[in-house]
Amino acid sequence: MKSFNKVAIAAAILFIALLIIWPLQQTEDLPTTSDSLLNVDILGDGSELARPIPESVELDAAKLALGERLFNDAGISGNGFSCNTCHQLDNGGIDRLPRSLVTGGGFDEMNTPTIFNVALNSLQTWTGEFTDLESQLDMVVNNSKHFAASWPEIIQRLQQDDAYRAAFKQIFAGVISRRTISAAITTFERSLLTPNADFDRYLRGDSQALNETQLKGYRLFKSYGCISCHQGINLGGNLLARFGIYKDGLTDKSTLTPFDYGRYNITGKERDKFVFRVPSLRNVAVTAPYFHNGSTATLGDAIKIMARIQLNVDMPQQDISLIASFLNALTGEYRGKRL
Repeated sequence: MKSFNKVAIAAAILFIALLIIWPLQQTEDLPTTSDSLLNVDILGDGSELARPIPESVELDAAKLALGERLFNDAGISGNGFSCNTCHQLDNGGIDRLPRSLVTGGGFDEMNTPTIFNVALNSLQTWTGEFTDLESQLDMVVNNSKHFAASWPEIIQRLQQDDAYRAAFKQIFAGVISRRTISAAITTFERSLLTPNADFDRYLRGDSQALNETQLKGYRLFKSYGCISCHQGINLGGNLLARFGIYKDGLTDKSTLTPFDYGRYNITGKERDKFVFRVPSLRNVAVTAPYFHNGSTATLGDAIKIMARIQLNVDMPQQDISLIASFLNALTGEYRGKRL
């Protein structure tokens, strides 16, 4: 108990320090830790910095169905890729590769983030370059490494398809455009929520939803200070952080790629080097490999590395195992089936 109290006190000091120091590490156009907390619902006794994923969301059914077809259609891109090529819905919303595939073979410089619960992120992509799904989709369509297409090309292909013409006539009065295609696909993306994780049921008041091991892991997750960045409905996705606050997260400088410089590629500001969006921890147990470069294969190793470079803690294996147990309770359901 004494050792746990020491950890709790240390975590409280760390959390306060982050609230003071973190804004200094941010670019002026990004949300700070203190800003983000204004958008977090406090539950019950005020101790929670998390909320459950909604069990359902109201979306136009016809638009959603069209968006799902477009999401899975490899025929509209310039290279046989679909959104589902990298964001595989039967595979945790990822491709399970360290780095995503690119046009013509080979691999990109980044790991594919999961598409599930993407609508709950206030920042999109690893570098937080976009704040909405529409802008992120536009980037993918025009990216020669991925979709290798253009909106005029996609529009032309859809206009030549009788079934697509009929669907767009029903939903968008026959208008097949960048706006209407994007509206359909992003409607489907907004449906990709994974509610009913054990942790969601716990947050809704089911005291038996987490077992004792998971509860101990959750207490450690909070006391170590993990929840200061991984908070909110998606347990992440709404802040940017340096990959390696206390220790260097990228130790082998000889293997650095341009993407490893993170947010710096967007702003050109020195202090944004190695800064990335804090990823959501939803479904993290089924979305390995981890980090922006897919460099870490197991959840336990990811926890150990984060403790060392973000918290300056040499976390004991017992605590790593307990936190991993809690993180397994974040795996939700898609269309009634556990991921």
